[in-house]
Amino acid sequence: MPTEIENINPNVYGKIKEREVTAHDEDESVADPFDKREIFDLIRTINDPEHPLTLEELHVVQEELININDKENDVHINFTPTIPHCSMATLIGLSIRVKLLRSLPSRFKVTVEITPGTHASELAVNKQLADKERVAAALENKHLAEVINQCISV
Repeated sequence: MPTEIENINPNVYGKIKEREVTAHDEDESVADPFDKREIFDLIRTINDPEHPLTLEELHVVQEELININDKENDVHINFTPTIPHCSMATLIGLSIRVKLLRSLPSRFKVTVEITPGTHASELAVNKQLADKERVAAALENKHLAEVINQCISV
């Protein structure tokens, strides 16, 4: 981990309003497919590893960059690092992936990738995030697992 902050003065954006819970939302007898907003609500509060801000506040994650197909059990997230040479991109991607794997039913295939054209090492980071063995090995690293848990704790 770098000792100095790479992006000392990131752009900070407002948060969107919380979704209102309706009686329909609380009715357990109604089949309720997952949607983009529900996935966004799971990842928007993940903390950035360098700043005391959430990924939503930094526009690293945005609802428009989420694709979900509930019937096909597929979730695809694109995330946008704040700078093109962000050394934390893999850590951020792992945090998003771990949060979703812990929060969603196991039927979902979760893909997390950098938004095309937004990072210098986009292909290498995407390859790491797509490799299940590398992700599992990273999560066995005690220090890395602690950092990820700090990022995803709400």
